[in-house]
Amino acid sequence: MSGINKSYKICIMIRLYKYKVFFCKIAATQIAKFVQTLNQNNMNTFFTSLLGLCLLAATSCQSTKPSISKEVIPNDVRAQEMKDMKFGMFICWSLSTFSGKEWTGEELPVEFFRATECDTDQWARTAKEAGMNYIYFLTKHHDGFCLWDTKTTDFKITNAPLGKDVMAMLRKSCDKYGIKLGIYFSEGDWNWPEAERGKGGRGGNNPEVKKAQLKELLTEYGPIELIWFDHATGDGGLSHAETTRWVHQFQPNCFVGYNHGEPSGRLCLREMGKPGRLGDSEASKYNKEQEANYNGYLVAEFTYPLLPPHQGGAMWFYSLPKHDNLCHPASKIYEDYLKAVEYENIFSVNIGPDYKGRIRDIDVKTLQEVGTMIKENNK
Repeated sequence: MSGINKSYKICIMIRLYKYKVFFCKIAATQIAKFVQTLNQNNMNTFFTSLLGLCLLAATSCQSTKPSISKEVIPNDVRAQEMKDMKFGMFICWSLSTFSGKEWTGEELPVEFFRATECDTDQWARTAKEAGMNYIYFLTKHHDGFCLWDTKTTDFKITNAPLGKDVMAMLRKSCDKYGIKLGIYFSEGDWNWPEAERGKGGRGGNNPEVKKAQLKELLTEYGPIELIWFDHATGDGGLSHAETTRWVHQFQPNCFVGYNHGEPSGRLCLREMGKPGRLGDSEASKYNKEQEANYNGYLVAEFTYPLLPPHQGGAMWFYSLPKHDNLCHPASKIYEDYLKAVEYENIFSVNIGPDYKGRIRDIDVKTLQEVGTMIKENNK
């Protein structure tokens, strides 16, 4: 009976750990069966070894937040690091994916985001094969739908049919393929007080929620290389300078960029409409707050969708199935890449994953061709 009692105790101990470590749940039954085959002489040795194994497993398998360095990197060094990132991917996947419009412009339920699948590994793998060094991801568009498991609203991806934290998934995929991670964040939110609905409508102001959402993104998902703020529908009640200071409170080495508005503060990233060089007059005009620069030059970002202009459907998001064969040629992407990096800027190609959360086959093929050109020409 003593052997049976010890076997029973072992099983109970394993069952306690199964809620912390996934593999212990699977192993419990097999270990219990194995225990029954042991005799009294080697039971004590087995019990000691098993206890040590379970403690080690529980310690090593518990989830931990990715580490974030608070050591401030000098501006010029950080600017060089940004310049060296060169080429990346901007991913837009949200409610607009299913509306066929760039801006939804109407109140939609969380169930409108109908995806039940998402392949972030494919996103990161495609970026790697294209010779890209970073991905920045649309975490929230003007409609306020959050692509991470925020605690600030129920209007989020984990309450949609997919039910998964896509930001967390992408963090793991980027780490797996050695890709740096950045985010896009719309400052104006149509769900906030005094917001105007419809295309061109201003977002409401809710500075405390804006700060809370940014804090989640900056503390729960590891190092964020850059944040691109979209000012098209307002600043959410928090100025650019205040927003930048808030970001750097949690991640002092994060670059901060804006469209439809000038950045403010250190480590600012400029927006460009062409792959050339930011004019020297512009550089001197804006470089008033000791922003990061590379050899006196302010690094800028150039971006456009891989999907060319067309009638009907979106461009920055997935358009419509009838446009699945439309894509800029690899030669154009490569040419613009060369211009961007020649002038010490970064180039971000926009991709809109489809209804199943996958990058279109034609986009994958095109970017693979670009990656081959970059590799063959050592660029």
